[in-house]
This record gives sequence, C-alpha cells and structure tokens, in this order.
Amino acid sequence: MTNILLASFFLPLSHFLMSSVPLRAPLVRRLGEKLFVVAYSAVALLAFAWLIVAYRQAPTVVLWVAPAWAKAALAPVILLAVLLIAAGLTTPNPVIVGSKARLDRANIVQGVLRVTRNPFFWGMGLYALAHVILTGRASGVLAFGSVAVLGLAGGPVLDAKKARKGGEAWANFSGVTSNVPFLAIIQGRQHLVWREIGLWRLAVGAGLFLAAVLLHCYAPAGT
Repeated sequence: MTNILLASFFLPLSHFLMSSVPLRAPLVRRLGEKLFVVAYSAVALLAFAWLIVAYRQAPTVVLWVAPAWAKAALAPVILLAVLLIAAGLTTPNPVIVGSKARLDRANIVQGVLRVTRNPFFWGMGLYALAHVILTGRASGVLAFGSVAVLGLAGGPVLDAKKARKGGEAWANFSGVTSNVPFLAIIQGRQHLVWREIGLWRLAVGAGLFLAAVLLHCYAPAGT
C-alpha cells in the first residue's frame, strides 16, 4: 500500500511544483522553454505510469460497496467527463502549455471552450471523482483521488498563472469564458453552439463511454 500512497501524492505534487513560479522559472532559464515542456511532459507521463502500476499491484482493501443507484446517478457525470476530455484534447485552446499565442486570435472561443476554458482538466477531474465514489477500494480511492485533485485544482492553478502573465488578452478571454462548466453560459457571457463542438467529437466521446461500460460489464469480478 506504500507504493500506491507515494504514487498518489507524487502525481499532483510533481505537476504543481514544476508549474509553480519558484521552480518553473529557473528550470526554463536553464533548459529553455521547449526543453522544459519536454521534461515536464516526461515527468507527467512517468507519474501516471507509476500510479497505474502501483494501483494494479496494490492489495485489495474494500472500504465500501457502491449501491446500484449511485452507479446509475454517476453514469451521466462520467459521460460528460468523457465528452469534455475528447473535446478538450481536440479543440485549440490558448490555456494549454505553449499555446499563449492563440490568445490573440480572433474568435478563439469556440466549441467546448464556450462550456469551460479548461475542458480536459474538468473531464479528468469529474471522471476520477466519480470513480472515487464507485470503486470503494482503498487503492482506487488513492489513485482516482490523486487524479481528481489534479483535474479539479489544475484549472484554477493554470488560470491564476495565465492571469499573471496574460495581460489584456487573457482578461478578454477569461471575461467571456468560465472555468466552471456552463457558468459563463448561465451568466449570459457565452452561449452554446453545438455545431462548433462537432458531431464527430460527441461521437468519439460517446463511443469511448460505451466501450468503458462494456469493458466494465464483462470484466472479471474484482478487477
């Protein structure tokens, strides 16, 4: 259990530490921006790999058993999460690392960015949070909880960093978008345009969700 505990803490801590100003600035000066992004990505991949291996090797300690109603109630949350991930990975976004120049583009706020400017983070966070509730196992709570912290806290942390450096371009962008999904739409600062999201993105997200459901239904008991 020690391995999964360490891996669960390392994932969010490594992300937030490497992206923090006190550590990021000297690393960028020493490595350069491009090499820093490569190093940052490598650490992130290694952290995820460690977490997956540790999760699979962790002993089974059951904390609770999720009732059937919880599984049914969380299914729409997981579907939304997968859709946000699929759309977030395939939509140009000035928030992600190395995309600052996109802030100056006209009409950059399109598709899923009208819903949230941090779609991937929210998708990852909601997916993991739902599985924290559903897993009921200590290893799952640690692993998915680690991802949930990274996802749900990652957006605000990234927003704060962009706000310090983005100037007027960021102020304009954040003024017509929201971190919290659908908040800008509810407040009347934005509106949803389904055709910009794209039917193919919705189809990919729905397909991944259905595939995950089928894998879960036919997976051996205890996996």
